Amino acid sequence: MSWQDEIDEIRKREALAQKMGGDERIKRQHDNNRLTVRERIGALADKNSFHEIGALAGKVDYDSNGNLLSFVPSNFVLGTASIDGRRVVLGGDDFTVRGGAADAKVGDKSGYGEQYALEMRLPMVRLVDGSGGGGSVKTLEMVGHSYVPALKGFEKTMQLMGVVPVVCACMGSVAGLGAVRVTISHFSLMIKDNSQLFVAGPPVVERGFGKPVEKNALGGSQIHANQSGAVDNEVSTEEEAFNEIKKFLSYMPQNVWQSPPVIDCSDPIDRRDESLLSVIPRDRRQMFQVRDVINSVVDEHSFFEINPGYGKSLVVGLARINGHPIGLMANDTFFDGGAVTANASEKMMRFVDLCDTFHLPMVNLVDNPGFLIGIKAEEEGTVRLGSRALMAVFQSTIPWVSFIIRRCYGVAGGGHGRDGLNLRYAWPSADWGSLPIEGGVQAAYRRDIESADDPNARRRELEETLEEFRSPLRTAEAFGIEEVIDPRDTRPLLCDWIKLAYEIIPTQLGPKARTPRP
Repeated sequence: MSWQDEIDEIRKREALAQKMGGDERIKRQHDNNRLTVRERIGALADKNSFHEIGALAGKVDYDSNGNLLSFVPSNFVLGTASIDGRRVVLGGDDFTVRGGAADAKVGDKSGYGEQYALEMRLPMVRLVDGSGGGGSVKTLEMVGHSYVPALKGFEKTMQLMGVVPVVCACMGSVAGLGAVRVTISHFSLMIKDNSQLFVAGPPVVERGFGKPVEKNALGGSQIHANQSGAVDNEVSTEEEAFNEIKKFLSYMPQNVWQSPPVIDCSDPIDRRDESLLSVIPRDRRQMFQVRDVINSVVDEHSFFEINPGYGKSLVVGLARINGHPIGLMANDTFFDGGAVTANASEKMMRFVDLCDTFHLPMVNLVDNPGFLIGIKAEEEGTVRLGSRALMAVFQSTIPWVSFIIRRCYGVAGGGHGRDGLNLRYAWPSADWGSLPIEGGVQAAYRRDIESADDPNARRRELEETLEEFRSPLRTAEAFGIEEVIDPRDTRPLLCDWIKLAYEIIPTQLGPKARTPRP
């Protein structure tokens, strides 16, 4: 009376699922320098930790006696797994079965995965390949009719963004709904030369515009990681992609009901980096490497930069202070002088939303000359996107500290900290106001300058007169800045602050009233 025959049948079908689309299509995947979805899961997850859900789902043919003739598995592989010891929901598209198209998925496995992550409060990691949830015109032939598009299950997708970390990796040529899924995430990446992301792929574009286009030229990583900002990071290999996913998750809590994970730190909390004393040039027109400043104050080797190729005047990333995860922003003078551009505004908004959602305290190293000015900046809607970034800052409730290391000007400079305490410190190199003296004199004393016998000499004279009021010590005398510090004290102050910040975080746990803006 044993059930062994049925168990054997289950194992037989599980073995067939492991064959995916067959040897020929697996070889084609490898020839394109891409792993199969099961190889990807094996490389990302901790050894033997993947527990598959829905392995028996597939297209099946039977003979007249009910015996199995053929089995083609669903092209979405789903399960739970451990990544560096932490449980996640992990799913990936199988390009070897119908190119990852939605009509080959068999049931709503991807939606079930999202529901699982939502209710079990686990991070969601998705490896998107092919249409990744999009459709295929072959569906018309298969079902005999068309259909009105609907975003079924999209509510769960958006809910996830507000409660658990969502990571999406674009692993191949991804179009339509798959491309949208990649962008609705907290962290996304593409693989150089091997990944493409588009609303519609080259065949559809060629048919629509009458002109052929190569897939990398249409939607390669060089476009979306550096120009459009549709994805965050660009990597060179699939192995590097898995390492980036692991590193991102290492800073994140499991969900919004938990605090970010704190680790042991061997970097001394009283470390005072002597280079900080001279890193800021006295000549305000000179640039400096802000990443050197970042690495001098955060825990050694802990800075993980996000979206480095987009909105380059603003550097954002995750780091640790005495083992505690933080979000960090800093202006980069090598791009647009550190001014807040339209792209930098969007980057800031998304990053602040990420940190606010998952209770990561924010450190802001301020050298902000204001919003970018000029015709191009106006055409790009910098003021509107900048306003959205400022709203994200002021709506945030996370602990926040700002170090004004050089410039802090205008409306954009005014958004250096959130509403409330607005804890801040200034370096002796700090320089602030509604606008710089150099340009402000020309605007405020225009008639005086133009009527002078030597306008240039008169302008310089006025600038020199006002220069004495520029010292941050003058502002400190009026309590317009709370503290002017030795730059070398920045890390010790941060290490003291982070202890207090992480005492506050448990009182703020839970979801926000809104989900992050993708």
